[in-house]
Amino acid sequence: MYFRKPQSDDYPAQFETYIKIAPEGDLNELLRAQEEEILALFRSCGEEQSMYRYQEGKWSVKEVLGHIMDTERIMSYRLLCASRGDKTPLPRHQDIFVSLTNFDRRPLADLIEEFQTVRSATRSLVTGLTEDELNRSGVIIQDKTTAAALVYFILGHAAHHLHIFQERYMSYLSKI
Repeated sequence: MYFRKPQSDDYPAQFETYIKIAPEGDLNELLRAQEEEILALFRSCGEEQSMYRYQEGKWSVKEVLGHIMDTERIMSYRLLCASRGDKTPLPRHQDIFVSLTNFDRRPLADLIEEFQTVRSATRSLVTGLTEDELNRSGVIIQDKTTAAALVYFILGHAAHHLHIFQERYMSYLSKI
């Protein structure tokens, strides 16, 4: 389903960076194409390479994928709430999930499979939404956020991390 990019009054200001970089188009096709890109990129890494960090204190390859998954799960829940018209204020997503888990202990293949499951669930949710449901809004902190804005956030957030991954990880990983 093609759905226009949301306007700035459809989401909190902190979403702007991600929504701005997300392409506009058929939401299901965008999610599917991005899934293929993410899978190809992470499948190109071996288990040893998946432990690479481009700098001390930065995330490993596995942690990047884990962060993308965790954020998508949170935003998909928010998408569900908004599309159903739930106005219960939801708290801000704190970026603590990576630091409070250990994605590095898990095989990369398991994380890749889990990402596929998460993205499949997101795509199924989006596929079932009507235009009216995508226009509905929920509340994050104190800001109105439409369901469509949350789909574009998911796309933009993953695109942001893919860009960083290609810029800061792939130059090293391609040499191995």
